[in-house]
Amino acid sequence: MSEDIDAADKLAKAANELRKEVGKVIVGQGEVIDQLLISLFSGSHCFMVGVPGLAKTLLVSTLAKVLNLSFKRIQFTPDLMPSDITGTDIMQENPETGARELHFTQGPIFSNMVLADEINRTPPKTQAALLEAMQEKQVTAGRKTYQLEPPFFVLATQNPLEQEGTYPLPEAQLDRFMLSIFVDYPDEEDELEVLKRTTVKMNHDIKEVLTAADIIELQDTVKKVPVGDHVFKYALDIVRKTRPKNADSFDFVKEWLEVGAGPRAGQNLILGAKARALMEGRFYATCEDVEFLALPVLRHRLATNFNAESEGVTTNDIIKKILEKVEKPGNVTV
Repeated sequence: MSEDIDAADKLAKAANELRKEVGKVIVGQGEVIDQLLISLFSGSHCFMVGVPGLAKTLLVSTLAKVLNLSFKRIQFTPDLMPSDITGTDIMQENPETGARELHFTQGPIFSNMVLADEINRTPPKTQAALLEAMQEKQVTAGRKTYQLEPPFFVLATQNPLEQEGTYPLPEAQLDRFMLSIFVDYPDEEDELEVLKRTTVKMNHDIKEVLTAADIIELQDTVKKVPVGDHVFKYALDIVRKTRPKNADSFDFVKEWLEVGAGPRAGQNLILGAKARALMEGRFYATCEDVEFLALPVLRHRLATNFNAESEGVTTNDIIKKILEKVEKPGNVTV
């Protein structure tokens, strides 16, 4: 148990160091950074939505540098093929025998951190190649299967404004992303600091905080964090209340939602709560951890109907109303 507590302390200190180092490059966006770290320490992937120019790519590449992980950015376009992501077999001549042989050339998916930029701009067949790698942590080319080196973290982005010529991910595929992170405009003070930093020459002295081996170890520690029955019940209640066909769902859920969240949402609420607890220096998860993650875990798993769309009601609005209605039990220290 003492080893687990030590590991928890290590993760909390590492999280603070990561925030500090990333903050040398990225101004503000503290909640976004925390959600990225929660997804990373949970061994999961996340989906980021925000207008262009909010430093999403810079944020991910900076995090990769601080963690000393390999990083690749894939710009998704309508003509992108699955092999452009996974890699392909290339015919080469053996210099010793002169025989022509197939050799596999790895694609950009063979990196620790992969940024899938504007994933909704490529057809479903290419999207599926990425999502298969996310789910199975492996790539199949021809008759061979190649394992992806851990830790493996995919962050997909989508521009919320441009929908023409896009291929939105269906709910079943979006469900594979642990979090949907919304990146908003910076506040006035942060935006002023951005202007000052980006219009002069600056040398960011970024130091490495964790190694790949450290991250894998901490991901294992996250799974060991104890969770009280009342926290499990709170997470379960929230998820089940999103389902419009449940008899005990709220009337506004039945009125506004077409599809609710599945069991994976509850799993991600608990796993994310464990990761957040460690980042806050606690070796136990609370209902507040679950509440903090409700929006990013659920917003991309709910589908609104015509009634909600006609009234301008979003999934965020519905989740917030559910959180107001679901009773939060008192926390018990584990």
